[in-house]
Amino acid sequence: MKIVLLNPPHTAIGSRIPDDHLPPLGLLAVGGPLIDDGHDVRLVDCEFVPLGLADSVARALDDRPDLILIGHSGSTSAHPTAIRIAADIKAAAPSIKVVYGGVFPTYHWRDVLSETGVFDYIVRGEGEETVRLLVAALANSGSLGDIPGIAYRTDDGTPIATRPAQAISDLDAYRIGWELIDHRDYSYWGGKRAVVLQFSRGCPHLCNYCGQRGFWTRWRHRDPVAFAKEIARLYREDGVELINLADENPTSSRKAWLAFLNAMVAENVPVQIVGSTRADDIVRDADILHLYRKAGVVRWLLGMENTDDATLRLIKKGGTTTSDRQAIALLRQHDILSMATWVVGFEEERLSDLWRGFKQLLSYDPDQIQALYVTPHRWTPFFGLAKDRTVIEPDIRKWDYKHQVLRMKHLRPAVLFCCVKLIEVAVQARPRALARILFHRDGQQRHSMRWYTRMGRRVWFHELYEFIFRRRHLDAGPSLQEFWGAPQEAEEESMLPPQRRRLQKTAAASNSVRSDEGTKRALI
Repeated sequence: MKIVLLNPPHTAIGSRIPDDHLPPLGLLAVGGPLIDDGHDVRLVDCEFVPLGLADSVARALDDRPDLILIGHSGSTSAHPTAIRIAADIKAAAPSIKVVYGGVFPTYHWRDVLSETGVFDYIVRGEGEETVRLLVAALANSGSLGDIPGIAYRTDDGTPIATRPAQAISDLDAYRIGWELIDHRDYSYWGGKRAVVLQFSRGCPHLCNYCGQRGFWTRWRHRDPVAFAKEIARLYREDGVELINLADENPTSSRKAWLAFLNAMVAENVPVQIVGSTRADDIVRDADILHLYRKAGVVRWLLGMENTDDATLRLIKKGGTTTSDRQAIALLRQHDILSMATWVVGFEEERLSDLWRGFKQLLSYDPDQIQALYVTPHRWTPFFGLAKDRTVIEPDIRKWDYKHQVLRMKHLRPAVLFCCVKLIEVAVQARPRALARILFHRDGQQRHSMRWYTRMGRRVWFHELYEFIFRRRHLDAGPSLQEFWGAPQEAEEESMLPPQRRRLQKTAAASNSVRSDEGTKRALI
C-alpha cells in the first residue's frame, strides 16, 4: 500500500519561534515496521516553515496514497489542525482512508468518531504493531474486530473500540524509519544536527496530572548496548550531533541506565544528550554523575513542578524541595546544565505563593527555567480533582502548557501572567546566571545557553504580545467536566501491561560493560 505519514503543523508558541526543528519520532517509529512489511511509505512533515493547510493537504495527496496516518506529539493542542487537514483530504479524495493516532485520540476516541467522519480509524496506545496489523487487514480485507488497540465506526455509524493492545515488551523489536527523513533538515540546541529518541517508555511514579504516564502503561527500556550503538551509528553515518531523549524518566532503573552510560563511553562518539529526569534520580546517582557527562549528557530538564511542598503532595509528585536543590548543585559540579520546570495555575495559589516560589527558585539556582501552566487531561486523576474548576480558554490549540486554561480562585489571569513573566526575567537575568552564559568554562555549554537565551527572549516577547492583543478569556466559562465530559481516570492505562520481558539480555549487557564500581550499588 501507498502510505503517507503526516505530522500536522502545530500552533503552539514553542513550535513557531525556534529556528531549530526536531523530527517526529512517533511517525518514524511507525514508518520503520511498515517499510519492512513492504509498503511504500512517505513522510510529510508540515512543521517545516510551517506549511499552511492547503500545502499540507497537497503534499499529502501528491502521489494519491491509499492511506494517510496523522499523528502529532502535542496531540491535544494539534487536534483542531488535524481535523481540518483530514476534512480537506476527505473532501479532495473521499476514498483515501485516514488513520489518527496519539495520546489525545487514544482517550477521546468516542468523541472524535462521534463528532466528525473525517477519521476512519483511531490507533489507541503504541502504534508500531497495531498499525502493522491494521494496514495488513485493510490490504487484505481482513477483520478489524480482531485487531487489538483500534477504534472505528460500525456500518451504522456507532463508534466502537476493540480490546486494548498489549504494550510492547521488547522495544528493540521495531526499528525507526530514519530513511524517511533527511537528517540535514533537523537540528536543535543551536543548529546541531539532532534527532529524538527513546531509551524507555513510561514512568513508575504516580504524578496525578501527567498525561503521558498512563498512556505508556508501564516503564520499559531498550537494550542499553543496542541503544548506544544506534546513537553511535547516527553520528558516524548521518552526522547526528545531539540526541533529545523523549523519555518521561530514562533513569528509572539505575542498573539499565548505568549500562547505557558505560556503553556510550565505550562507543566514544562526541554526541550530546539532553532530556528530562527526576531530581531524586540525580541525587541517587551522585557517585556516577561523572559517567553522565562522559557519556554525553549536557542538560537535564528536572520536573520539579512546584516549590511548595503542599502542592507537591497534592499532585503526588513524590519529590522534595531538598532533593531538587541538591540535584541542581550536583549537576553543576559535573558541568551538566539544569532546566527547572515550574508549574503555576493551581486553584488556591495566591501572590504570596508566587513570591515564595520565586525565592525558592533563586535558592535552587538553576541554569534555566521553564514556566508552565497546569493543564488538565481528562484521563488523569488530576482531572477529577479539577473537574469543577472553570475553563477560561476554550481553544484547545492553546492547551499546550504555555497558556492558562483554568480559572484560579484568588488571581486573575492578567495578574498571574505578569507575575510569571517577571519571575522568568528575574531568574534568567540574575547576575549569577548571566555570568554562566558569558563565562562558562565549557565552550559548548556557553553556546547552548546563549542559544536558549536568544530563543527564550523571542518567545517571551511573543507571549507578551499574544496575551495583550490576542487572548480573550471567558468571563463565565463552563466547568472542566462540562467542557470535556466525565473523568476517564479508570481508562488511564491505554494498553494492557507488557508481558514480562526477558531480563537476561539487560543483565548480560550490564555485565559486559561493568567497569565502574558504582555498579555494586545497582538499584532498580
